[in-house]
Amino acid sequence: MSRLFDPTEINGMPLKNRFVRSATYEAMAALDGTVKDQLLRCMAELVQGEVGLVITGHAHVVREGQAGPRQMGIYADAMIDGLQRVASVIHENGGVVAIQLAHAGIRGIGENEYAARGPSDLLQEGVKKASAMTVADITRTVRAFGDAAARAVVAGFDAIQIHSAHGYLLSQFLSPHYNQRDDGYGGLLENRARFLLEVYAEIRNRVGHSFPVMVKINAEDFLDGGVTVEEMIKVAHMLENQGMDAIEMSGGTFESGRLIPSRMGTSKSEKKEVYYRKAAEVFKSEIKIPLILVGGFLSFNIADEIVNSRLADYVSLSRPLIREPNLVKRWAEGDRRKATCISCNKCFPTLFTEEALHCPVKDKCTSVE
Repeated sequence: MSRLFDPTEINGMPLKNRFVRSATYEAMAALDGTVKDQLLRCMAELVQGEVGLVITGHAHVVREGQAGPRQMGIYADAMIDGLQRVASVIHENGGVVAIQLAHAGIRGIGENEYAARGPSDLLQEGVKKASAMTVADITRTVRAFGDAAARAVVAGFDAIQIHSAHGYLLSQFLSPHYNQRDDGYGGLLENRARFLLEVYAEIRNRVGHSFPVMVKINAEDFLDGGVTVEEMIKVAHMLENQGMDAIEMSGGTFESGRLIPSRMGTSKSEKKEVYYRKAAEVFKSEIKIPLILVGGFLSFNIADEIVNSRLADYVSLSRPLIREPNLVKRWAEGDRRKATCISCNKCFPTLFTEEALHCPVKDKCTSVE
């Protein structure tokens, strides 16, 4: 049988296969970020579809870190009850779940005291859209990530993932494209990585060494002056040396043109499915901790090849599971046809509807062969 269906573990967390549901914004929370029943049904479907590890959509750790409407929050103790329901529904269905902790940075949608903050001021047509964080802001945010991690443990999650990709706050600090600071958090890569390393250290201090902590980072930003593969490897070394348990590799930002994280269109060539293949080759030649690879997977054969060749330890899926939450189960049962997702990104506008995240063309398109 394929190594894709091997049982494994990450820092003691047992996983029944090597498929991961990559963190995907569901918009299934109330306006204040508390969990709604709709999210519970979504989580149950993924586990029933035999996804080995479910990573929730990004949960904001402070109010000003909110990236979108009806995004799940983890910024207050009052949210723990709802978060417990998320962990419980996954465990009741035999699954394992990590919660992704995030901060939108300059992408924050708040106003007034919750206005967006990031590494540097953001000006658009002469209007300030976001303000540079002070050192006190950074210290407070590090503590907020730690508080959120402690809530995740109380709520019963099996692991934590730190969101440091896609041009969100920690990714913004890593990237010279966004970070023009001249203090201890800007300039040299060691300084730009300092915020992420401090967040990781705070979380590790709060949850202990036996609790799985992972991170999602960009292979590249695909921006002028953005993070490169070479810099990503150096950051990965820093994280590995500090005890990080696994790294999920993604890439791009919302400003990266056709190289955004969720690229549009499918290719008839299976070899073009894996967006970050070359970066993964470099990673696996230098970094020893597990690599979770996301980006473009649609074919079982390609996922199988990537894992069997040790180019990645886990395959992470997002859009294919929006359309087909039972995809992993279908593949496990022997139906190895390509995922039916056509990478059209028409699921994105559904985030602003009452139905929230779903595939609106599910019944209008045929399977991609």
